[in-house]
This record gives sequence, C-alpha cells and structure tokens, in this order.
Amino acid sequence: MASRTPSPTADRAERTTAPDRGAAGERPRRRLSVDERREQLIAVALELFSRRPPEEVSIDDIAAAAGASRPLVYHYFPGKQALYEASLRRAGRELSARFDEPMEGPLSERLYRVMGRYLDFVQSHGPGFAALLRGGSVAASAGTSAVIDEVRRAAHDQILSHLAVPAPSPGLRLTVRAWIANAEITSLEWLAERSVPVEELQLHLVQEFVASLTLTAAREPALAAELASFFADERPDGPTGRLVQDLAGLFAVPGILDAVTALAAGPQTVGPVDEAAAQATEGTVGAPAE
Repeated sequence: MASRTPSPTADRAERTTAPDRGAAGERPRRRLSVDERREQLIAVALELFSRRPPEEVSIDDIAAAAGASRPLVYHYFPGKQALYEASLRRAGRELSARFDEPMEGPLSERLYRVMGRYLDFVQSHGPGFAALLRGGSVAASAGTSAVIDEVRRAAHDQILSHLAVPAPSPGLRLTVRAWIANAEITSLEWLAERSVPVEELQLHLVQEFVASLTLTAAREPALAAELASFFADERPDGPTGRLVQDLAGLFAVPGILDAVTALAAGPQTVGPVDEAAAQATEGTVGAPAE
C-alpha cells in the first residue's frame, strides 16, 4: 500500500497542478489540502466510472481528468481498485439518500417520487453500475458488494418505515426485498434498451409494488387489516388509483369477469344427487356388453 507520508515525487506533482503566480493572464489556484485533493480524485473517478465500465478506466485517465499526475494519484490511492471502491461508497451514500422521503401523503405517490430519483441515478451512473450489478465487472470485489448490499438494506428499511406496519412479517420483508431486486433488474434492462419512456417505467415499478403488497396481504390477515387504511389514503389519479382503474377495465373484457368469478368461487361441493349420478355412471362405464 502506498505511504500516506508525502514523498518528494508526490509533492512535486502536487505543486505542478497549479500555475505559477507569475503566469500572465492567470490567477493562481489555491493549493488543495490532503482531504480536498482526495475528495477531488474520488469525484473525478466517480464521473469516469459512471460513464464507462470500470475496466475501461485507467489511472492515467483519472489523473488527466483531475489535472494531476499519475504519481500523485498513487500517493492518495494504492491502485485503481481502491479508488473505484471509494467512489462507489460515495455513490452508495448518494443513492441511499434518494430513498429518503417525508412520510406525508399517499404511499404510492411517495414511492413514485422515490423511484423518480432512483431512475435519475441509474441514468447518470449507468455503465459502471450496470457492469457491477450484472456481475460482469472485473472490478467487483467483496468491498464493492458490501456497498451495494448496504444500499439495498437502506432501501428495504426505508420502504418498511413508510408501510408503518408495527411488526413486519417475514413474508412482507421478503416481498420488499424481491421488489427491490426486481427494480434493479428492470431498470438496468431499461437502461440498455430504453424501450419505454422513463416516466412509464417509474409508474410501472410502483404499481408492481402495490400488486405485490396486495398479494402478500391476501395471504396474511394482519397485513390485510393494514391494507384497508392504505387504500383509503390513495387518490384516483395516483399510481394505485390508476392501477385499480386498469384492472376494472380488464374485467370489462367479455369473459374475463365470469372466469375470475368462477375461480373465486373455489371447488364446488358434491351433493347427494351428484354423488348418486357419479356412482351410476361408474357402474355403466366399463361394464361388459350383453
């Protein structure tokens, strides 16, 4: 690991990044402190890693973009992997912060705003994070995986806090985790194709969460009781209201409502008359012909 003690080479490199005070037409730049220079290198690296997969970014690229020398970069970071992980941690903090949302108004509208910020992040940090999340980056490591896991935990905890369920069941926690994973996969697929407008994807992801939450509540009576207040707070023009309207339109298609009603009725019980008829049929089927 490179020493943190300033070396003559790094010190000279640091000095050469600022123009001489006597240069004509240029104001002298303030020399950056150790912390400021480190933060600058992280910011520059994050910008490059956001635009290109990490394996396509070199230390020379980072040094050139930062207006620094290669030895200076190595003075602050032992290698590209360390710089990548540092930039990823900064991006992880930024992404986690995008899940912060005031607990006011209908839940689906809150989540809609969160997903808007999430998709903005996906667009602006696409190539590098796509490579990492798909497992195709040579820069992936235990350190980078830990950062991504921390972001996922933050998202999971934020969503549960918005649901405000007193004691979230294992089933509900699993539903939230599965939806977060689905949001990652879906948004990265969209990033590669951009086949639909981002606003449509944003709405689609929120409505998928509402549908998953409703299905989980159908299996858990305690959660179903909480779901009543959830639907009561929603508005007709919000994501949940629009989902319900779409489902109502689907049931208007000839034949669908009848088929769903039959499914909802469940298995029919066999009465005495039906049972006798069945026995009579059994007696005749396969009987030897006279």
